[in-house]
Order: sequence, then C-alpha cells, then structure tokens
Amino acid sequence: MSAAPVIAAVDGSADSLRALDWALDAARRRAAPLRVVHVRQYAAWGQADVLVAGPPDAEGDPVLDEVRTRIADRAGEPAVEYVALEGVPGAVLPELGGDAQLLVLGSRGRGGFASLLLGSNGLAAARDAECPVVVVPRPGREVHGEGPAEPGPRVVVGLHADSPDESVLAFAFAEAALRDARLQVIAAYPWPVQAWSAPGQLVPQLVDQKAVETETRTLADGFLAPHRERHPEVRADTEALPGDAAGHLVAASRDADLVVVGRHRRRLLAPARMMGSVTQAVLLHAASPIAVIPPVPPEE
Repeated sequence: MSAAPVIAAVDGSADSLRALDWALDAARRRAAPLRVVHVRQYAAWGQADVLVAGPPDAEGDPVLDEVRTRIADRAGEPAVEYVALEGVPGAVLPELGGDAQLLVLGSRGRGGFASLLLGSNGLAAARDAECPVVVVPRPGREVHGEGPAEPGPRVVVGLHADSPDESVLAFAFAEAALRDARLQVIAAYPWPVQAWSAPGQLVPQLVDQKAVETETRTLADGFLAPHRERHPEVRADTEALPGDAAGHLVAASRDADLVVVGRHRRRLLAPARMMGSVTQAVLLHAASPIAVIPPVPPEE
C-alpha cells in the first residue's frame, strides 16, 4: 500500500460526494489509503482578535458522519481516515497536497453562485496544490464535436509539441495503465499560420499544412517514446490537430475517463503560480474529470 494518501475534499454537497466516489475508486486502484477532509469555515477566521485553538473533532462533524454512512457497507474499499479542519478552504485545501499523491474535489461546493462552472476552492487547489488535483464536474456538461472513434476506457492528455511537460505525460500514461485504458494524445498546432507584413497587417504564410501536421506528430511521438517504453501495455494514439488546443481537449472529454493537462510552467518574469488559458478552459468546460498536474520544481 502506498503511504501517500488520496485526499477527497467534502462539504456535504452533491458535487463533493461525486468527487468522493471518484477518489474512492482512485485510492483502490493505487492501493492507497483515502483521507476524507472537511474544511469548516467560520466567521472567527475573519476576525483578527479571535484565536481558534486546535482542529475540530472529526467525530462530531455531520458532513463526515454522512460520508461514513455513505461508504460504511461498501466492500473492498481502501482504509479511510476522516479529518475535520477549520479555516478558509481555498487556502487550506492546497496545503493538503504536500503529503498526498492526489487531491480530488468537486467542481463546486455549497457556497458561491449557482451559475458558476468552477468554484473558487477548485480553482485555488488546481492552481496551488503541490500534488495533482482532480476536479470532478457536474454531470450533463455539453461539449461540441465528434464523439470518440471507438468505445472503451480512454484517458486524454494534451501535449505541447514545442515544450512538453514530462510530469503530465508520466501521469497520463500511469493513469491509463491503472485503468487499462487507451491514451489519446492531442497535440495541437497553430493554424492558419500568419505573420506581420506591416504595422497592423497580418497575412497568411505559404506553409503546407500537411507538413506542419507531420512535423507536429513526429515531435510528439519522439517525446512519447520513453513513456511508451515504460508502459508497453498502454496504447497511445497521437492526434495532431489544427487550431485551438482547449477546444480539441474539451471535445475529446466526451465519454472520457479523464482529461490530463499541465498547470503552467513558472517563468523567469512570472514566478508566481498560475494556470494557463488552455487549462482554465478545460476546467470550465470539459465533460469528464480533469487532472491538473503541477510542474516539476526546477533544479537549482
């Protein structure tokens, strides 16, 4: 059994209970313990002159009691630990990723506006946690585009052929192996290609699209080669597609088991943690659960 737990964040909402079920399955596949965490937010935390002493008692938490009842009679479930915490969920939840292999939560909790596609806690965890974060969306999200070419379990991963993230690819291959699933690798390339000819004027370039597509697929397959060697049991299909990467990933999320994306790389002039526009779009619109993978810390 892996020592690092899978953490499920719950607040009693239907979204968090769906995330709990996903986390239970993930922990079982990994032979890992499950830690169920409820972060209770109280007004006292917003008052500078009030000191809140110690964590609350998990035995007296009605949300955790509901979870205990929900999974009490299920057979073959992993070892489960229940933890009650107090604080601001958007700040506390990301900190839990320091000793976890996975943090799972619903796309929205009890608070916020009903029209929000992604709650602030999910956004904060996906942006700041040190471990991969899985956000489980509400069912019924509609996505446009064609469905999968063939049935069966499928994990989708986005690959930036110019600067691939090895941690994202490693997670996607490992997850596909755990699920005995096909891995659909989407490598998008910009099209049509345009360039500045004069101030304020864009003109299309005389570039062969087939050549760009072939080069993109060749680059992608080169980056995938070592992962294919480590996971020969995983069938990884590369798709080089023109245009919007986010749109392709969202379309591929239909009936997928999981979509895997990278968070964002820290850059010299932007050292703060952030999420790229593609990742944010996938979190907001994908129909399947989304795994956001943090970048590997740069070497000194």
